[in-house]
Amino acid sequence: MFHPLLGCDLWTLVRILKRNGFVPLKQVPYVTLMATASLLRSPFSVFETLLVSRSHTITAQMPDPIFIIGHWRSGTTFLYNLLSQAPHFAYVSPIATGLPWDFLTLATLLRPLLERALPQDRRIDQVTVQPDSPQEDEIGLANMQPLSYYHGLYFPRHFHENFQAGIFLEGCPPDQVEEWKRALIYFCQKLYLQQRQRLIIKNPVYTARVALLRSIWPQAKFIHIHRNPYIVFQSMKKFYRVLFQELALQPYDLSEIDTVILETYPRMMNQMFEETADLPAHQFIELRFDQFESDPLSQIHHIYTQLELDDFETANSCFTEYLQSQASYRKNCHSFSSESIELVQQYWQPFIERWHYEIPA
Repeated sequence: MFHPLLGCDLWTLVRILKRNGFVPLKQVPYVTLMATASLLRSPFSVFETLLVSRSHTITAQMPDPIFIIGHWRSGTTFLYNLLSQAPHFAYVSPIATGLPWDFLTLATLLRPLLERALPQDRRIDQVTVQPDSPQEDEIGLANMQPLSYYHGLYFPRHFHENFQAGIFLEGCPPDQVEEWKRALIYFCQKLYLQQRQRLIIKNPVYTARVALLRSIWPQAKFIHIHRNPYIVFQSMKKFYRVLFQELALQPYDLSEIDTVILETYPRMMNQMFEETADLPAHQFIELRFDQFESDPLSQIHHIYTQLELDDFETANSCFTEYLQSQASYRKNCHSFSSESIELVQQYWQPFIERWHYEIPA
């Protein structure tokens, strides 16, 4: 597997390594490869920066994006994959995620090689990864500046520091937040320059960043999807286990992961409630995953109607075709111990009651 940091620029890589400490000796060749790759790509990165700066008349026309938010493992991927079938939406491709600095030029030349390097699935579930599969922007942004919870997965010795900063901006000075904003805007401008359609972006981190995103794009729209908290908790345990195994460049310890999951969910949800409270109906909608899963086309139509989006009828056949292609997909199965149920009820009871969830059968 190619490590995501192979798409990082050298300045960001140096800062990440400096902040997070040394890697084991066996990882040194890998880090050397990351640095070498960034140097070899730098002419293309500079060229793309100039290209975007000279395309202001085009990027200035970019509509405010649509953001899919929700805690990890809550159905955001299914929703994103389905909405992205509409020809009037642009989205983040795997290549843009892997090479955020160079996907307009170098990535085009290397596309066959990059496509062969894609994993068969996401590893955390059975969702397949194709060359055109919609991706989160988080890994791409983690390669452009030093603020991302992914850096905590790469460097577990500083997991908590990177996690709290990467999600809740905890301890982040204003200049670091501004650098993140510049990277996000630049990345989105490149996506728009490439596809010339309204961006739809999915990132669970943005569940805790609605106010910040609204400060950049006041007319942005937000789709929040939530899922049975008992299922989310069990699924998140696998999420971290798999990602640490695949991405960690330092030794890791999973003993405190349950606490991280249990404490993050309410903090993220409460922040989202606060920061979306004043949004009008045409800018915010909330869905239940179980209802979306049982009748996705009806729910998509509801999204289009409430958010005042055009061209549902144009995209309807695309949605139907995608759903038919996924008919054989099978979700992960989960078991629920009495201990897990008690923990979820102890930490997440307000959300269980708010959305009327029950212990899964």
